[in-house]
Amino acid sequence: MPKTMPALINYASAPHSVEMREAPVPSIGDDDVLLRVAAVGVCGSDLHQYHGSHSWKVNYPVILGHEFAGTVVRTGARAKAFQAGDRVVSETAAVINPSSPFVRSGAYNLDPSRLGFGYGVDGAMTEYARVPERCLHRLPDALSFEKASLTEPCCVAYNAACVQSPIKPGASVAIIGPGPIGLLCASMARLAGASPLIVIGMPQDARRLAVAKGLGATHTFDIAGDELTEAVRATGDGYGVDVVIDAAGVSAALQTALGIVRPAGHITKVGWGPKPLDFNLDPLVQKAVTLQGSFSHNWPIWERVIGMLASGQLDLTPVLSAVRPLDNWKECFDGMQQGEMVKAVLTP
Repeated sequence: MPKTMPALINYASAPHSVEMREAPVPSIGDDDVLLRVAAVGVCGSDLHQYHGSHSWKVNYPVILGHEFAGTVVRTGARAKAFQAGDRVVSETAAVINPSSPFVRSGAYNLDPSRLGFGYGVDGAMTEYARVPERCLHRLPDALSFEKASLTEPCCVAYNAACVQSPIKPGASVAIIGPGPIGLLCASMARLAGASPLIVIGMPQDARRLAVAKGLGATHTFDIAGDELTEAVRATGDGYGVDVVIDAAGVSAALQTALGIVRPAGHITKVGWGPKPLDFNLDPLVQKAVTLQGSFSHNWPIWERVIGMLASGQLDLTPVLSAVRPLDNWKECFDGMQQGEMVKAVLTP
């Protein structure tokens, strides 16, 4: 076992404060496993930290990467559920308070003291990662590490579309933001029976909107304002859609959602954005709209999604744009930022 390893480290808050450095191979506690990372997905939050545009606290310096799968190398004294050689994928809640009422009820994703890989503690854009055993899920042999590493964003999308949103067969649904989470939300909404299924982006999102069509979107739009509102209303009875999922995060996206949702409709916000709202919320009141936040995921969602991936019910082929060695991280970060790649996976 080497003593050090190459790691992609976010070392400060200033834009572009990310580089490859040597880091010590982590030691593990009694309840941990040492994981040999096989594949790690690039998330939009990694891009935000790279560009210094994030809205959450980061414990610098920190190894990036929270979407990862690999093989167990070593287990702690109390870690009995897994053994060396097991193929696993990891959840993101690296640190939780076991006495929190949210943790006790299974909603550990909402524990206010929760810290995640890649911002709160060291992540997996490296060769070895220290992981609490409770975070691990066993992988079916047929599921590749590259696709398994994308379980986490699929779980984010499942929670947003299938748990927090009232999507039933025949419900009209619009997704704002054709990034990875938005496209995965579209996949989940399609599986839940959404029709029509609308994905909304901007003119520069042409490639991603084409992917949305391939995932089952019945309509895609790259327009804004009143023109967009009228176009969305024209897909149905003229009153708007039943459910809007805001996967963009910027303030304008929520304003758009309020314009296209029907009276008594539902908006689920899963996208992050650091800027305050610059519009009033009177339409929320006037339409009696439900506004629901959606954050992260928990154990049963992970088990459900792993099953969907293993069975082929959820096909990641359209969104998995590139698999590259860890040294090619910047190509992947830039490709996703520029919209040339939907989702990239790094292999340490």
